[in-house]
Amino acid sequence: MANHASAVKKHRQDEKKRMINRSNRSKMKNRIKTLKKTIGAGQKEEALKMLPRTISIIDMTVRKGTIHRNTGSRYKSRLYALVNKSEK
Repeated sequence: MANHASAVKKHRQDEKKRMINRSNRSKMKNRIKTLKKTIGAGQKEEALKMLPRTISIIDMTVRKGTIHRNTGSRYKSRLYALVNKSEK
């Protein structure tokens, strides 16, 4: 356990930030899973409607610093590829 007041405060701040990051990451992953299920079910029109919102959530997660920008780009690239592949 921390011995100084500043260390106690830092621990409190870190714990709060960890919960926020966890929530953001969870929201993003759930959205990606939903989109993949929609693509898997063959609902192309629905997937195309969901794609911009999913991309937006990935961008928000990157902007907040929860994931690295290259990771966000990789997620987006793979989702675009999945949607384009399902259209054919």
